[in-house]
Amino acid sequence: MQNLNNLKIKLDNLAKEKNNLESLFNAPDPLQIAKIHNDEFISLICALFAYGNAKNILNFLKKLDFNLINSSEEQINKKCKKLKYRFQNEQDITQIFITFRRLKQEISLKELFTSAYQKEGNILDAILIFMQKIKTLNNYESYGYNFFFSKIFENIPKSPLKRYNMFLRWMVRKDNLDMGLFDKIHTKDLLMPLDIHTFKTSIALGLVKRKVYDFKSVLELTNKLKEFDFYDPVKYDFALYRLGQSKEILKHGT
Repeated sequence: MQNLNNLKIKLDNLAKEKNNLESLFNAPDPLQIAKIHNDEFISLICALFAYGNAKNILNFLKKLDFNLINSSEEQINKKCKKLKYRFQNEQDITQIFITFRRLKQEISLKELFTSAYQKEGNILDAILIFMQKIKTLNNYESYGYNFFFSKIFENIPKSPLKRYNMFLRWMVRKDNLDMGLFDKIHTKDLLMPLDIHTFKTSIALGLVKRKVYDFKSVLELTNKLKEFDFYDPVKYDFALYRLGQSKEILKHGT
């Protein structure tokens, strides 16, 4: 555990060092694909497939034809043959693209997430509204499909919701790293995209005391980082993730 002021200085320096394109492309990251397209729907697909080994995620995303979102459902069925990724089989991926196609024909993600968020200034409301909307668009069910979109929660989720919070970081923050396509959501209301790397790093640095990887840990870490930057606590996410991913935490010390 470090002196908080010293830790803030260290994390501020790390954020400046890491939040740029050079650092992004130094190691596999789904944002590399999302950044190329600079599109809200493609970004969400990239984020929701972002589980497992980073290199495997990137290799899979490179195989996807994102233009299928704008194609007919018949074309989607043809083009998704033989595609699979961990929990998602060919049919799951087909239905994922069909669902996104139907959603895009109805509403933009910016409008959907922003309108839900603005009612109470709560980012969880936006995530929940999206999940509920997905259920109305496609009655397809499978383990892989349901895992991709995550389980609808009531009140406080148990899951860290890492993939959704990562997507929202990409969409809301605007700098050399993140795209800033959602300009009506405030960065102060974002939640940390807590993956296992970030969680372990945060414990090692004394940012989190809770030992359970869940949504309560997300809130604990986000609130702690608000002490360092109230208006943009999630700016530290990429730096903390890279520290954990590369084992740099051992070099930087605790």
